[in-house]
Amino acid sequence: MSDHKPPHPVCTVDPYQYLQLTRNPDGTIIRNLFLPTSSAEPDPATATSTVVSKDVLVNQQYNTWLRIYLPRKLPISSSKAKLPLVVYYHGGGFILGSAASTICHDFCCQMASRLPAVIVSVEYRLAPEHRLPAAYEDAMEALHCIRSTHDEWFRDFADYKNCFLMGTSAGGNMAYHAALLAAVDDMEPLKITGLILHHPFFGGSERTGSEVRLVNDTVFPLSVSDLMWELGLPVGADRDHEYCNPMLGGGSDKLDRIRMGWRVLVTGFDGDLLIDRQKEFVKTLESKGARVVGQFGEGGYHGYEFWEPANADPLFVLIKDFINSMT
Repeated sequence: MSDHKPPHPVCTVDPYQYLQLTRNPDGTIIRNLFLPTSSAEPDPATATSTVVSKDVLVNQQYNTWLRIYLPRKLPISSSKAKLPLVVYYHGGGFILGSAASTICHDFCCQMASRLPAVIVSVEYRLAPEHRLPAAYEDAMEALHCIRSTHDEWFRDFADYKNCFLMGTSAGGNMAYHAALLAAVDDMEPLKITGLILHHPFFGGSERTGSEVRLVNDTVFPLSVSDLMWELGLPVGADRDHEYCNPMLGGGSDKLDRIRMGWRVLVTGFDGDLLIDRQKEFVKTLESKGARVVGQFGEGGYHGYEFWEPANADPLFVLIKDFINSMT
């Protein structure tokens, strides 16, 4: 970030009203926003898309699970070569959303078909009932479930030596932090070869130029971002906590773990108030010697391809090329 400090922005958006949240006296929240959900479709005879899907339990106590997506029409080469494995973490600022949310389900169906790949969408615990690092712990437990499962879809179709961690918004933050944890854990036979961070959610106490410029953005206003961090971070932590701001002070030594042969793709748009932080994140990774590709477009906004699936093809082409560059 430059030495020049942007002026303190004034956000006029009430984040509780915007997100339709009610805060309880005990610190939990009531989520009044209706988010439609979709069920898995494991039977090719009745599936309504070009993809079949099914759910696999991870942790009954935490109600965490995986939704696996498999293209119905497999490439001709798939009889010998298995498909890349993409582990996906949904967005929602750590406080909203589900792997079963229809918008997430449809996005994963699209991605599985267009890449093609085996997509595994992770259901994880939400804050503030379960503050960070709970979501990171669930992300790791999901990876251990994948590496040890005997499920036939994984066994027959997923290339465990070609695994990518991906997430949108808060899910992008999760993919990054899960990668740091996985780098010092025994993940065999799973081999993580790259990270795909789609509009990753980072923050900080000092405001950036894009946060000032887009303070009252209609899609993702600054007050909403701040509230998500307030509800998601450990009690007493501010936005310069490493979960939120991994770039502070030139980046944590943990960033060195990213240099383990992985490549990182970071995508964003100029209409996203997070774009300055995303660009700073790319520069920080570069300074640590990581192989990183930053792809920042014009005319979009936070979660653009997620909310407008008709415009997602360029993203899927970018991801496909990124995955193929690793093989």
